Amino acid sequence: MNLDLFPHNKAAYHAASRMLEDEGKAAIVHPTGTGKSFIAFQLCADYPDKTVCWLSPSAYIFRTQLENLTAVTGGEQPENIHFFTYAKLMSMEPEEMSEIRPDYIILDEFHRCGAEMWGQGVDRLLHMYPDAKLLGLSATSVRYLDGQRNMADELFDGNVASEMTLGEVIVRGILPAPKYVVGLYSYQKELEKYQRRIHRAKSRPTRDAAQVYLDALRRKLEMADGLDVMFRKHMTDRSGKYLVFCANKEHMDELLCHASQWFGGVDPEPHVYRAYSEDPETSQAFAAFKADGSAHLKLLFCIDMLNEGIHTPDVSGVILFRPTVSPTVYKQQIGRALSCGSARTPLILDVVNNVENLYSIGTIQEEMQAAITYYRYLGGGDIVQERFEIIDEVRECRQLFARLEDSLSVPWEHMLVCAAAFYREHGHLNVPKQYKTPEGYSLGAWLQTQRRVHSGSVPGTLTEEQVRRLDGIGMVWDVQQQRWEKYFAALKAYKGAYGDVDIKKDYVDPQGIALGNWVYNLRGYRASGLRLSYLTEERIRQLDELGFIWSKEDSQWEMNFQAAQDYYRKHGDLEVPAAYISPDGLKLGVWLQSVRYNRKKPGKGKPLTERQIATLDAIGMNWTGKLDRSFANGMVHAQEYFRANGDLNVTRSCCSPDGFRLGEWVANQRERYRRGSMPEQHKKKMESVGMVWERPDSWNTKYAMLESYYKTHGNISIPSTYEENGVWLGRWLSEQRQIYHGKREGKHLTENQIHQLDSLGMLWIPNNDTKWLEMFQSLVDYGNQNHNFDVPADFEQNPRLRRWVQRQQSLYRKNSLAAWKAEKLLQLGLLP
Repeated sequence: MNLDLFPHNKAAYHAASRMLEDEGKAAIVHPTGTGKSFIAFQLCADYPDKTVCWLSPSAYIFRTQLENLTAVTGGEQPENIHFFTYAKLMSMEPEEMSEIRPDYIILDEFHRCGAEMWGQGVDRLLHMYPDAKLLGLSATSVRYLDGQRNMADELFDGNVASEMTLGEVIVRGILPAPKYVVGLYSYQKELEKYQRRIHRAKSRPTRDAAQVYLDALRRKLEMADGLDVMFRKHMTDRSGKYLVFCANKEHMDELLCHASQWFGGVDPEPHVYRAYSEDPETSQAFAAFKADGSAHLKLLFCIDMLNEGIHTPDVSGVILFRPTVSPTVYKQQIGRALSCGSARTPLILDVVNNVENLYSIGTIQEEMQAAITYYRYLGGGDIVQERFEIIDEVRECRQLFARLEDSLSVPWEHMLVCAAAFYREHGHLNVPKQYKTPEGYSLGAWLQTQRRVHSGSVPGTLTEEQVRRLDGIGMVWDVQQQRWEKYFAALKAYKGAYGDVDIKKDYVDPQGIALGNWVYNLRGYRASGLRLSYLTEERIRQLDELGFIWSKEDSQWEMNFQAAQDYYRKHGDLEVPAAYISPDGLKLGVWLQSVRYNRKKPGKGKPLTERQIATLDAIGMNWTGKLDRSFANGMVHAQEYFRANGDLNVTRSCCSPDGFRLGEWVANQRERYRRGSMPEQHKKKMESVGMVWERPDSWNTKYAMLESYYKTHGNISIPSTYEENGVWLGRWLSEQRQIYHGKREGKHLTENQIHQLDSLGMLWIPNNDTKWLEMFQSLVDYGNQNHNFDVPADFEQNPRLRRWVQRQQSLYRKNSLAAWKAEKLLQLGLLP
């Protein structure tokens, strides 16, 4: 297999190869879109006789990378790759892991290995194969929202073979410079929040000053262009492909409702696709989006899954509707529009003010300036582009937001005075987080913020002078150390008084220190491997010198059982997710899995006693496996549906009244049946509630629902938001119109189906044009009554009619009016 790497990747590959040979591990930190995966594929190709264990956050990412590879190689793929997801690795038994025997381990998106559960699987693999060479790929090595941990240091001992920032690759011309447009999507809730803050402000001058800024801001926002105008102005590639990033499923559904309004000025009939991890049709939607070569605007609304690892080279731009404070996610999102070797100028439409985040477009500009300075020092030969276009549509609005915030924020100096007063009264600054001063200022939260800024765990600045002044009033920066010293001193006092440290859990010393609970937690930390930053090796040594008892008989079992009991009291069952960790830091989900397995196969661990089994039975322990428990739960809902309806003909989106996704569950059972993996007893139970293994004709089912709607309402003017038994009937009707007009590739309507829809009064024009027809009819009515179409501006029956006519004439002059609409207006003599 021959790969013609880009020059920057070729240099990175040679540097990584030398480092792997010398150090045994190497990391490559290159931005999204630069082709990092090809570096790893080149390694696999150069050592075909070596076994490569390739780890990735998802199989979908890896499949997409293979698709990109085969597009370059003409179908060739390395045959020495053993692929696993991090989640799969985490759950593998040692016996399974021992069968991998890798010569090379590739950690794709290696910053994700910092996650606790995934990281444990990686640690086990690396400890099992210490001689395997380790190659890491990521767009960033830093976990910004996890104490800014640098995973290149933790996993690769700082061995970074090649590192480039997003700003650097833009300067060098490896990735194209984007056009960045800043807008504003939603602000009403922010205005309401500030109005409440103004009402709560204690000072009249503060309230008055803030109200002036808020009123000015409201006026400015009302005058700003809407999203439809902004999109029409800047989305010049009318048939381009754009990724629309959403926060969650609810947010996506909300945005989709506005799609025709916002993007209608770019293309009246855009092709809209959806992609999110819980949707089983995501793969097909993404494939259809990539393959869509039509002359229409293509929009892929997505959640999370396109942030990393997945790249499609012909994207015209991205639209950021998702607010994010993570620079990793932020750069991954805008990186979807940037592709190595592309000559186009990608468009980034930021409509949630991401540029105001600490690590955002300003940081990219700083990265570019640093690269320019460096390459000028070397002679300037590598500098291809020095800047990119930023269009800030709402700069004045954001400036007013900042002034409004400043007018309401309590000055740092004033909070320092409050802290000093607390210190004078109490002799310390160990202020509870929830504490407020008598005047209502949140001193506890403010002090915690100063500590977190000082440690670098959150963005912010503290000057040396500010740190000195806080030190001067008794500030303790490391609260954990102070807590340790307090409790360890109490433990030593107990040892001096009683001669041992065998303390019961509920013991509280004379000073009110809950020493027993602290000792109990320490045992849990040591047993579970959690809180290592608190229970350090040095502190363990100090405890050992006192004769600390780490393992009493069945102490770990008792701690986990106590956590299980607490969970049962709160939730009423023991259906604990595998990843669940109790408030005390115990991995309760994993422990319950091991207990079930231990009872099923006693030879694998210490046998459970009858007392232990009985105590778990008493709090609702279900000893069957997860699959059987899941099937039993689904059967309960299936039986309820069958009793109510006499069949199990549910749509995929059907949900039970309690929110159980019955339609998806039934579809999964069909898939199990098709694969031949369904036990016979499950099959019989499904058939007992009317299960039909081959799904009925979906079109006829939905038509019957449409016919029923017609009989009830006398028409089929169905809103897009109308839903019945899990079927979005209005959307289905809209899809039939698109199929009729040939806009759904591979689908068609039979003559009989068309006839059936006609019999119900089907209007074959798009649903979103019904309002247009209403306005047109209003115009016709006016002409019949007044013998002309010169509608006055103050026409009481329809005040919007005159502006509507002018709008149609404007669209006609711009060649943007649909032909059938123009024909109707021409018949009235309203168009030139």
